[in-house]
Amino acid sequence: MKTLLALRALDFQRIIIMIIVLKPDTTPAEIEHVVERIHQLGLKPHVSTGEHRTIIGVIGDENKLQAQPLQAIPGVEQVLPIMKPFKLASREFSKKDTVVSVGKVKIGGGALGMIAGPCAIESREVLNEIAGHVKKAGANILRGGAFKPRTSPYSFQGLGEEGLKILRSVGDAHDMPVVTEVMDPRQIPLVEKYTDMFQIGARNMQNFDLLKEIGQTKTPVLMKRGMSATVKDLLMSAEYVLSEGNPNVVLCERGVRSFEDSTRNMLDMSAVPNVKGMSHLPIIVDPSHATGRPDLIPAMAMASVAAGADGVHIEVHSCPEKALSDGPQALLPPKYAEVMKQIRKLAELFGKTY
Repeated sequence: MKTLLALRALDFQRIIIMIIVLKPDTTPAEIEHVVERIHQLGLKPHVSTGEHRTIIGVIGDENKLQAQPLQAIPGVEQVLPIMKPFKLASREFSKKDTVVSVGKVKIGGGALGMIAGPCAIESREVLNEIAGHVKKAGANILRGGAFKPRTSPYSFQGLGEEGLKILRSVGDAHDMPVVTEVMDPRQIPLVEKYTDMFQIGARNMQNFDLLKEIGQTKTPVLMKRGMSATVKDLLMSAEYVLSEGNPNVVLCERGVRSFEDSTRNMLDMSAVPNVKGMSHLPIIVDPSHATGRPDLIPAMAMASVAAGADGVHIEVHSCPEKALSDGPQALLPPKYAEVMKQIRKLAELFGKTY
């Protein structure tokens, strides 16, 4: 038991414990020297270069730094401890909002990621038709699942690589970057070959092996909040990806389970400003999975933008009654176009673009 507790204590220590703020006029050689010194201490640096200055997050054992006069290194202006359990995702690490680029589309910093498409890729013809509708309405990222995590093993599980090929082809034809779900670390090379953005579904938000592997890529990540996860849990999962070197994380509020049964989940709209206060990462909202009801999606989509979300994720299908996955919660193309007109007005009001 003592050994187990000692190991747990050691794991707790091996986190980012401080930020080194460098002076505005720090030279590349001085930055390299600071990084080299951090490595010499057996620690791991995360360098973030801004417009005016560079900061370095330090991961490691707190005990190794207690006696180290890092403030005395040339080019160092300030050394700050980080108290939050999520370090790289915290506002302490970056006061400036992160902007994630997905192909030519930017998410965050006033730019909205408007993601739309069917739950599952069913055929080239169906996806192409839907893509044409959502692109015309104003969507800038096409979504579609090739690997589908389903509650029942007998439900449609997706087309696999054939679905990925269809998604890539249709996305290119409509000049839209694409996002699709990855469920297993073994799928990463295959999915990365075809997609512009990985989606981590709610069921995999705490699949830590998957998160660590994705963190070793540079492909942007859309991370959905787990069905029973707190906001802190979501940010800690994002931390896994960030700590492995991938800074391109977009969070997604998609509702959590509750006692309420008139909607699929309970949409936690407060999560948007809550995350904004604690983290620099962009956050979007998925009202489709949150409500499970087409009649509620328009209002919740507009409320998401008003709350400060960096985008909206909506499922759209040209014939929901024939959809192989989540048809009942998909909007018809005309309704989606109507919602997008209203969102465009809100975006202008709040100084956001897409």
